Amino acid sequence: MNTILWFRRDLRVEDNPALAAAAAGGTPVLPLYIVEPGLWASPDRAARQWRFLAESLEGLRADLAGLGAPLLVRTGNAVAVLETLRAAHGVTRLISNADIGTQWTATRDQCVDDWARAQGILWLDLPRPGITRGLNHRKGWSAGRDRAMRGPLATPPKALPTHGLDPGAIPDAADLRLPFDPCPGRQKGGRGQGLALCQGLPGADAVGRSGGASRLSPHLSFGTLSAREVGHALADRRQEADASKRALQGVSSRLALRDHVTQLLASAPEIETRCLHPAYETLRPRQPDAARLEAWQKGETGLPIVDACMRALIHTGWISFPMRALLISVAGFHLRLDWQVTGQHLARLMTDYDPGIHWPQVQMQSGVTGLTAARICNPVRQGLDLDPEGRFLRHWLPELRPVPDACLHAPWTWDGAGRFLGRVYPAPVVDPIRAARSARQRIWAVRDMPGYREMQDMLLSQHATPGAGRMRQARPTPRQLSLPI
Repeated sequence: MNTILWFRRDLRVEDNPALAAAAAGGTPVLPLYIVEPGLWASPDRAARQWRFLAESLEGLRADLAGLGAPLLVRTGNAVAVLETLRAAHGVTRLISNADIGTQWTATRDQCVDDWARAQGILWLDLPRPGITRGLNHRKGWSAGRDRAMRGPLATPPKALPTHGLDPGAIPDAADLRLPFDPCPGRQKGGRGQGLALCQGLPGADAVGRSGGASRLSPHLSFGTLSAREVGHALADRRQEADASKRALQGVSSRLALRDHVTQLLASAPEIETRCLHPAYETLRPRQPDAARLEAWQKGETGLPIVDACMRALIHTGWISFPMRALLISVAGFHLRLDWQVTGQHLARLMTDYDPGIHWPQVQMQSGVTGLTAARICNPVRQGLDLDPEGRFLRHWLPELRPVPDACLHAPWTWDGAGRFLGRVYPAPVVDPIRAARSARQRIWAVRDMPGYREMQDMLLSQHATPGAGRMRQARPTPRQLSLPI
């Protein structure tokens, strides 16, 4: 009798409840990662994500080999892979950590559940600390989440029985037929990379330091680090004399925000494809304007901070939270692009793509949840907030070199714009002031629709923290640029 330990978004040995439970079960353990071609054919997946994941699998395989049981990597349909192992090795248990993912993975998990029941397999899919599937209220949620984060870390076993099976090859992105996706500034995967970042959590010099963001997000998304162990590391760091309490609190707040929005997807998985508040389904055309979409995707909208953020994301696979919010807000409100189309494009560009965070945030920043006030940003003012000295713009938009600093964030106000815009750098695809005014009018029209308030109140009762009233989104400040996870 054997136990399959199924890894998904938990690519680590430390603080892995499923590994601890499998090792304690008294049966040989087969650690397994299933490469699913169907998942990687989804429109939200890209080669940059796979390469990060593949590097992380190499590290996990080495760590498990140190315990005596190297990671098995198999490619194919999850049920078919599991059935092959069951039939060949007398598997009686399947243990995993819950994966809060897309509707594709939810359907896959239902198929696995049906298979397990039919074969008499006990499947323990352990809940993620602080997250509850199907939760229909937030009463006591924050306190419960905080208790879970303060709880003890799961202790890895000292050894696992050697299984003697062929570990299997880790495919390349080309093997999965993923399109060519150069990302020269991409972060490297693997727990070692994540631990190095975790050890550099903010000290006294963090506040105001350029590039002070922790960059832990891809490691949290793929689980080379657990949020709980990062939380424990933050608590330990606070005890050190040189620690910046404010910077550390900022990172803690980002960890809490990740869980807050992930709980929204766990409670309402339909938000991957439908507006949480149904009144917003007609807010924007389902078929986006092709020219505007292409300009936004390439970073050629003529709105400098928007274009710089997009080009940075294309090159590195990562930008800060305020910059992500800006890209989504401008796409939805100013350019009237459908949030599902733009959300899928951003997902493909983000090395740290995590459905549990991505889709709630796309909806929130697009103003279609009914939970938060629509934040229709001013891209010029936002650019000045995020990049007051213009260094970010000049790095990613070198064609703006001739534009004087005073006009950098709005080059159309420069007296040389006539011979520059449309030749060296695009003219704005929209007038940002007029586009924002039009967006506000459309939002107000939706809010005046019959039944809008009643639906909003019901959604708030399900998803808002009691006592918080209607959620509000504060305008990001330059300080936030150094704090996102």
